[in-house]
Amino acid sequence: MIRPVVQEERTGCGIAAAAALAGVSYARAKAIAASLGISAHDPKLWSETASVRRLLTRFGLRAARARKPFRSWAGLPDCALLAIKWHLEHGRPFWHWVVFVRENHRSYVVDSSPTLKVSLRTDFGRMRPVWFLPVTMKR
Repeated sequence: MIRPVVQEERTGCGIAAAAALAGVSYARAKAIAASLGISAHDPKLWSETASVRRLLTRFGLRAARARKPFRSWAGLPDCALLAIKWHLEHGRPFWHWVVFVRENHRSYVVDSSPTLKVSLRTDFGRMRPVWFLPVTMKR
């Protein structure tokens, strides 16, 4: 099971998602992100995919380069980064990163939002994913 990591910054969902996938603390992921020039305050972290993919690579994980449109929960791979709460600000897309996991005949979403009472979500009808990136271990 992937253990949730709560984002410690309002815009740190990408760092928290990478931390959860890597099994490290937010502080550790934030430090590694900083060493790569990635900051939660940089809008690219939640409006582009390159920063999160680079951070995952440092942890020995690989996120697909190409976004795949979300069609159904059943159509997702066993592990994926999802873009939810997708919206435009001044013509630029933004979203909230969460992690989808399917294991042991169970599916759930790991959401780093500090406002949630429970970080492991199964309320799939309330989330509105737009697209996803499959995530795999590097070979």
